Amino acid sequence: MTPEPEDSIRAAGLRVTSQRLAVLEALSELPHADTDAVHRRVRLSQPDITLQSVYVVLGALTEAGLIRRIEPAGSPARYERRIGDNHHHAICTRCGAVQDVDCAVGHAPCLEPSEAGGFAISTAEVTYWGLCAACQATTDARTPA
Repeated sequence: MTPEPEDSIRAAGLRVTSQRLAVLEALSELPHADTDAVHRRVRLSQPDITLQSVYVVLGALTEAGLIRRIEPAGSPARYERRIGDNHHHAICTRCGAVQDVDCAVGHAPCLEPSEAGGFAISTAEVTYWGLCAACQATTDARTPA
């Protein structure tokens, strides 16, 4: 059973605010959203919230471990509520769609480097790049028979 957002926020040592609740709700509806998308969604219920406030809330929730920040190369940071399982992501090189990909092999860190240079590795972050199903269909439709 997933804890209520209020309980998760309190357990992380944060004060429950309407902004934090609204951001968590937005990320439940928009997994892998960037800050602008979160801001647009939160403004539906809180029209006066500023973009800066959303940045502050995202930072606090990330630091508290309630959300995860991913930083795909060449695009803005994105946020998601799926945390704690060391999953990976597939990103479309055309439209930027992001899809969760479960861990490649076994438990975290999923991948063992041949040489860790003295590091004690705890997680591995893998990004798969390619075309999503929708972009593949568009490409296939444009390809002459």
